[in-house]
Amino acid sequence: MRRTTRASGRRGTPADLVVVGLGNPGDRYQRTRHNVGFEVIDELARRHQGRLRGVRGLPVESGDVRLGDARVVLARPTTFMNDSGQAVAPLLSRCGVTDPAHLVVIHDELDLPPGRLRVKEGGGLAGHNGLRSIRDHCHTTDFIRVRIGVGKPPSAERGADHVLRGVPATERRLLDDVVVVAADAVESLAANGLEATMERFNSTSLA
Repeated sequence: MRRTTRASGRRGTPADLVVVGLGNPGDRYQRTRHNVGFEVIDELARRHQGRLRGVRGLPVESGDVRLGDARVVLARPTTFMNDSGQAVAPLLSRCGVTDPAHLVVIHDELDLPPGRLRVKEGGGLAGHNGLRSIRDHCHTTDFIRVRIGVGKPPSAERGADHVLRGVPATERRLLDDVVVVAADAVESLAANGLEATMERFNSTSLA
């Protein structure tokens, strides 16, 4: 594990994992496909008695929890999705984390059908603007992703509508279920590592 001991603004012991759920702030985006990352963070905070608070000087809400022996920082950017990196990069510095393998990003994935979940390390961005912003600000794509399937829109032109508008009830039930499984996957990452988590969860389908 490569963690800095002189990160700017860092306080206390470096985090073992920084887990960031992507989404958009504001009531109008709650329960949309684009905000499933936020929902996983909320589920983990609920399970582990975490409380997310604003961080002075940073566009993020975060809170520490213990997952087994690991100190884990849960976070939701308060930027909009396309500017997620503005929150993630300084948060990593604040938490004393320089190794991208200790960053977990949870996000919606158009290339997976609703009810599917995949865990991976590194790779392409698949046109996801939140991931692109994190790459641009953190200068790496080698972080871990927890990808939550939300399915493809009917056409490329309707992509924004697909992820930002309301979800039909049947699909919403699938998303509620996969949010719980995604929280399980994050717990597994903290306890068992990447390979064991991929082996266990990458065959998961709730559809």
